[in-house]
Amino acid sequence: MAVYTEVPDEELEAFIAGYGIGTITSCKGIAEGVENSNYLLQTTTGRFILTLYEKRVRREDLPFFLGLMEHLAAAGLTCPTPLRDRDGQMLRELAGRAAALVSFLDGVWIRRPQPWHCAALGQALAGLHLRGRDFQIKRANALSLEGWHAIATGLGADAERVSPGLADLVKTELAALDRLWPSGLPEGVIHADLFPNNVFFLGDQLSGLIDFYFACNDFLAYDIAVCLNAWCFTPEHTFSPERAAALLAGYESGRPLEPAERMALPALCRGAALRFLLTRAHDWLHTAPDAFVTRLDPIEYVAKLRFFQGLGSAAELGLAPGGVR
Repeated sequence: MAVYTEVPDEELEAFIAGYGIGTITSCKGIAEGVENSNYLLQTTTGRFILTLYEKRVRREDLPFFLGLMEHLAAAGLTCPTPLRDRDGQMLRELAGRAAALVSFLDGVWIRRPQPWHCAALGQALAGLHLRGRDFQIKRANALSLEGWHAIATGLGADAERVSPGLADLVKTELAALDRLWPSGLPEGVIHADLFPNNVFFLGDQLSGLIDFYFACNDFLAYDIAVCLNAWCFTPEHTFSPERAAALLAGYESGRPLEPAERMALPALCRGAALRFLLTRAHDWLHTAPDAFVTRLDPIEYVAKLRFFQGLGSAAELGLAPGGVR
């Protein structure tokens, strides 16, 4: 989340009037994240999140994102629910941007996840995959192997400004993943960006998942690989087998992995590490230093990629033999 677009007061008031949720009492920009402009909105009836869509988010993808959240919420997953205005519309215009209003979720995100947090996350991820099976709209993953090649080409020699040797590392890894990338794995709706700041907890309970604006259709196991990258390393970028084992056991308690998924997991983890290395490097180079947005360090993903490159098998990730049945 971030703020790129400022909204004039009179435009905001007219926008909110279309929902019948009372009058505005406060509106505060949210600085975390990198993709869209987000505001925490308080009205006389409650709290909401207002999102103005920017950057990588294509307008034609918005019915998928908003429809998916509505579908998952109706199926019992705790996630933001898009509000429909008096005309039944979820997507509208504000300050020259496509915009939507969603429900507010209580909770905090965990800065230093423990294994039990990871187990809860794994269970929730399996629940998301199962509840998304009958969602009818499809969206290809624009940030998979083909997309990584395009980002790397766009970075070119500028990758060396991020870190010396990065251009060669990316080139070599892309060539390896072209050979190793699996096919034929179970597919479905994935979140594709389920970092700790997109998972809320209240006390010892997971209270909801947020930020579905990278969601798409892809290998379900790739979503697990994203989470292993995001949840299972220490601040010093050291892999935590305990966290990974808990995450995987939590996931398999809801949806056991197929043998082919288990075999593919090391390559999928490498791909997920490269994906975030590339997009963070792009944003590092193209975000103004004084922008009201959090720039995320791409270099931590060099360490994560190196770790996954050295894996011999999925067992080294903490995956129980044969899976949970």
